[in-house]
Amino acid sequence: MKKTLLYSAMALAATLSMSSCGDDFLVLEPVGAVTEQTLATSTGVDYVLTKAYANLLSPGRDYFAVPLVNYAYGDVFGGDANKGSEFADQSDFTDIETYSFNTSNGYLRSKYRYVYDGIKYANDAENIARKAADAGEITDSELNLVLAQTAFLRGLFHFEAVKVFGAAVPYISYEASISATDPKVSNVDENGNYIYIWDNIISDFDFAMNNLPETWGTGNQGRANKWAAAAYKAKVMIYQASPYTGAENGAGKTANWSSAKSLLENIIANGKDAKGNKYQLADTYEELWTAGESDWTGESVFDVQTSYIGISNYYVATLTGTSHIAMAGALGGGWGFFQPSVYLVSSLKVDANGLPVTDLGDTMSQPAKVPDLDKDGKEQYDDDGNLKTKEIINTDLSVYVDPRTDFILGRFGVPFYDWGTPTTVDGWVRSTGNGGYFLNKKYLPKKADKGSTSSPNHTGTSSKNSHLIRVADLYLLYAECCIETGDNATALEYINKVRARAANSFVKADATTTGGPYVLEDLVNGKTESGTAGNYRIGLWPAGTDARTALIAERHAELALEGHRWFDLARWGIAQTQVQNFINYEQNYLVKYKDKSYPAKWVMFPIPEDEIITMQGVLVQNSAWK
Repeated sequence: MKKTLLYSAMALAATLSMSSCGDDFLVLEPVGAVTEQTLATSTGVDYVLTKAYANLLSPGRDYFAVPLVNYAYGDVFGGDANKGSEFADQSDFTDIETYSFNTSNGYLRSKYRYVYDGIKYANDAENIARKAADAGEITDSELNLVLAQTAFLRGLFHFEAVKVFGAAVPYISYEASISATDPKVSNVDENGNYIYIWDNIISDFDFAMNNLPETWGTGNQGRANKWAAAAYKAKVMIYQASPYTGAENGAGKTANWSSAKSLLENIIANGKDAKGNKYQLADTYEELWTAGESDWTGESVFDVQTSYIGISNYYVATLTGTSHIAMAGALGGGWGFFQPSVYLVSSLKVDANGLPVTDLGDTMSQPAKVPDLDKDGKEQYDDDGNLKTKEIINTDLSVYVDPRTDFILGRFGVPFYDWGTPTTVDGWVRSTGNGGYFLNKKYLPKKADKGSTSSPNHTGTSSKNSHLIRVADLYLLYAECCIETGDNATALEYINKVRARAANSFVKADATTTGGPYVLEDLVNGKTESGTAGNYRIGLWPAGTDARTALIAERHAELALEGHRWFDLARWGIAQTQVQNFINYEQNYLVKYKDKSYPAKWVMFPIPEDEIITMQGVLVQNSAWK
């Protein structure tokens, strides 16, 4: 058998495929194809390794599958966002959103195939690197550096599979990958018992941690370093230690809490990013979501790096998928997906102490009809003499909210970067009846963030980094370890470190801001700031607070719309109650949630039925979906 690799030099889209058996002189190579032997060079190794990294952001089959756009599973399914767009658009996504999906859902099939593609590309890169080393094209030390990176990526994609489909999924080792083009690896042993892959993933991150450098040279800082591998190892250990589904998922390994705590202490004390900056919280929450400022603050543990290429409006957007979560019209176009839920926005309200409210109350925004005036300010009428109207959203900006709110999401009446201040629905929300009244903001660029001066920007085209793990996440994971090992005071200390940073920035009012004057009541530092776009207030959790309560609330606010929410709820064992709370609240505003319910067994998604059929009995459905 002769292995052939087809690749595009532009996209670095190397893929392995098997050609027909026979003598070499009978095999005609396709145009643009190269053999393994051709790629078994230093340059070729870099090509296939780059492709393995590129799969972190290249959508491949599905714009909603990639880890950095985990909002379909982490945010929408967890109640922090609505799908957006029209109800009938992307029906498989609608079924996930409304808790009506089954084992044949197309989005889940794409997600499953995506993560295993990522594993395949990592193993492909290892295979080419080993052949290059055998041929003397790269040194043993260069080979080891590639193997450390492929181990990191293999661990990352297997962890993604575990988060979504449970820990009883196939682990595709390098050895298994070279044994067949499409290795059929079972998730059960000869006695039919599930094989849980936690330890395999931890082993991959261990190897990466012990063999990756602390820093990289110029042009390579986007690569994983040893501290990123250590952070992922700690996170996997915490997932395995969490209540989750206990023995049914190979989880509940409580001994991990102490080990993960020690590892995180070392990372927090000594860790640095690939450029050499010591890990620390960025000075402000705002800069985390500002292109050109978020890259090397010290907060990024592992980012997907993005940049503009040429003048194409969609170039970066196509790779990241953000063009397909952009809001419509006013921001230069987009499909109108990914709208923050009313539930999330209401959860960001604060009480007199600047702490999250326990009673969410009513939404702060309500639709209203007003006369549609012409350019001279006169009322307009249709041919039948009826007054023309347009829909506006009235937002009560006097309600005090966490100052992170207007960096996380867009509210009507609050400036949306430099795109203007949304007041009327036109051009901002595709369907308020399906998505609600709030706008995604974290992932969208400023209008001034242009690829070139001759090309106007598009909302999907952004050079913002996507933070897969950042220091605030590590602080909160460390706090969780402290809680589980009986140190409530230290847990609160680290939760409050994250919360205190929220006081350092706010969205400013502009000429169109109505009402007010509004203020930021900074109870952390004991001062009041004026000139704000709405009323903000932030305070710290007092000593003696139950740290678990504070942790759940803080992860919700700090990491909102970053794809974490449902995964946290599932591993904590509280998904059923918390998601049902969301459904009960959101149905007051969006009828699609009326009478929906969330089954307690849904702590993982089903392995797609198509994959089980394809594997011909080798792959068994997970315990939650049997």
